[in-house]
Amino acid sequence: MGRTVKKAGKSKKKTKGSKNPEASSSVNPAVASGPAKVWQPGVDELEEGEELQFDPEAYNYLRGFSTGWPCLSFDVVRDQLGLVRSEFPHTLYGVAGTQAEKAAWNYVAVFKLSNIKGKKREPIPSSTVDADTDVDSDSSSDEEEEEETNEDIKPVLHLKKVAHVGGVNRIRSMTQQPHICATWGDTGHVQVWDFKSFLNSLADSGPVVHKEDDKIHSHVPVKVFSGHKDEGYAIDWSPLVTGRLVTGDCSKCIHLWEPSLNTWEIDTKPFVGHSASVEDLQWSPTEAAIFASCSVDGKICIWDIRTGKQPCISIKAHNADVNVISWNRLASCMIASGCDDGSFSIRDLRLIKASVCLCMHSIFRKKNISEMAF
Repeated sequence: MGRTVKKAGKSKKKTKGSKNPEASSSVNPAVASGPAKVWQPGVDELEEGEELQFDPEAYNYLRGFSTGWPCLSFDVVRDQLGLVRSEFPHTLYGVAGTQAEKAAWNYVAVFKLSNIKGKKREPIPSSTVDADTDVDSDSSSDEEEEEETNEDIKPVLHLKKVAHVGGVNRIRSMTQQPHICATWGDTGHVQVWDFKSFLNSLADSGPVVHKEDDKIHSHVPVKVFSGHKDEGYAIDWSPLVTGRLVTGDCSKCIHLWEPSLNTWEIDTKPFVGHSASVEDLQWSPTEAAIFASCSVDGKICIWDIRTGKQPCISIKAHNADVNVISWNRLASCMIASGCDDGSFSIRDLRLIKASVCLCMHSIFRKKNISEMAF
């Protein structure tokens, strides 16, 4: 699903762009010179300033929606519409945090997307079987023209804007109480918000299309933590303990948040085991006291909050920044990681030789590798 690379300016982790709804809603990649080809991580090299292009043909349905300013992070908010939804039209709720041109212009976008219509993916595309690409092309074109002229089948975006001091590096919704969200700001503050009133308002909005609400609402966060020494990106809610949170910063420190009477007690003594910025955090899907972290130092660490502030396991996973990790939801001994050089790895923690501790015992007694599903 790759495309030829295009020349571009050297990108940074955060890019504050212009407020251009038309540009942000575009889904077509820039046209590159030369034939398209699939880029192979670890085989093909990117030249200085080159960027990969996505292939829109890989998607059954692809559409852009403008939230105003560019957003570095978003999260889907769990709703009560059912866990298994295979029939169109779809509705979903989400939150996103902006990276505006000026700090005072930032906000959290609380949104509802409804009337999303598409088609199920065929096991074997009909164009491959019938060798009739012209028919498929004409059909696709007709569907696009019909959507442009028929307001009833257009998707609808309902948006509420909540003022946020500074840009939002990352935003996460709590699994157990989805209206509770945490934001990592580029000001170095972590804030917890209650967006219940905004989500309820969106739920009552119905299918009627209306103009975007440009008003930026003032809303007070329920908790603000300024104990990090620097801004950060890593943040994760526990899937097993309601309200338990970990946050990691660019100064290699990780702090634990414990829920307490509608607020949080935050351990001011950080977990320290990385030598560079902590890029991502994930709680174990099966063990309430265990979480994983990854860092610019190329390492993945496994921590047990019951055994002190040092990692139980430290793995040199990549030779460059490890930007993201994903813990297997069915086999908790398996963890995947993604690197800044485009490579990724999948590791079985049972194969890591380390001192026996409670953390490793908890992880290694879980399910077989054959059950892996990230």
